[in-house]
Amino acid sequence: MHAIGIDIGGTKIAAALVDEFGTIIRSDRRPTTASDPRGIEDAVVEMITGLAEGEEVVAAGIAAAGFIDAAQSVVYYGPNVNWRHEPLRATLEARLDMPILIENDANAAGWAEFSFGAGQMYSDMVMLTIGTGVGGAIISENRLFRGGFGCAAELGHLRIVPNGRSCGCGAQGCIEQYGSGRALLRIANELADAGGIGQGLAAARKGKGKLTGKDVGRLIQDGDNGALAALRQLGSSLGQACASLAAVLDPQIFVFGGGVADAGDLLLDPIRAAYLENLPARGYHPEAEFAIAQLVNDAGVVGAADLARKHVFTK
Repeated sequence: MHAIGIDIGGTKIAAALVDEFGTIIRSDRRPTTASDPRGIEDAVVEMITGLAEGEEVVAAGIAAAGFIDAAQSVVYYGPNVNWRHEPLRATLEARLDMPILIENDANAAGWAEFSFGAGQMYSDMVMLTIGTGVGGAIISENRLFRGGFGCAAELGHLRIVPNGRSCGCGAQGCIEQYGSGRALLRIANELADAGGIGQGLAAARKGKGKLTGKDVGRLIQDGDNGALAALRQLGSSLGQACASLAAVLDPQIFVFGGGVADAGDLLLDPIRAAYLENLPARGYHPEAEFAIAQLVNDAGVVGAADLARKHVFTK
């Protein structure tokens, strides 16, 4: 019942042999050459072949950022790799003697958390991955929600500020511009410029010439007032977004992953407060739970493997 999960990121390809309980048996990792799609395909084939050697493997799932078609076969658009209407599933199946499934990376991570992590006691879950951008996954009635074209759950591009900051997607005011790791750095730099509670941020920036995510994360854990204020501002934006998502999706739990989620309750507390403040019909609408993702960096490979396994056995 083993399956293989592959998570193609902007800088690395992670791979793992995974059993039906979500346990990683063994793994592999290689650098990503984003400008060389054919080289990435070669690496994926080699990794799957190596992990499958001597094992009964029923399928392999490929998780990648971008728009994947409803048949989980074609990459319409990949932001990290130059894939445009790429028939990735057919290409890989022609080179490998096993079924292949292609899935959006945030969907794969969300499925892993639903099946084996923070969401496994619930039927309806929303996951937000707070990294450089904001990824999303929706589980509705125990099923991954993919939409009519396969491109659903791009939650980072829900607009929360009319005529707000310009986003790389072409719109303005998206969650990604207010609730991502990149947004946290922008807010931290603004506080550093203002002085006052931003003095600790300014000192860290002066020492290195710029602030990094690690700098802000360290200052958050150290209890720096400026860094905590930046995190609260970020959390407030995410909480407002969760209130809007609750009105549409009615999840039982919101799960947060990505590097910023390492802050734990320091992130969840302002999210929860803003969610409650903005929740429609508060007092009458049931209130969702909030949790930090449990699988961390393994979520993509575990979710991709499990989705591929389930696809084979539900055909």
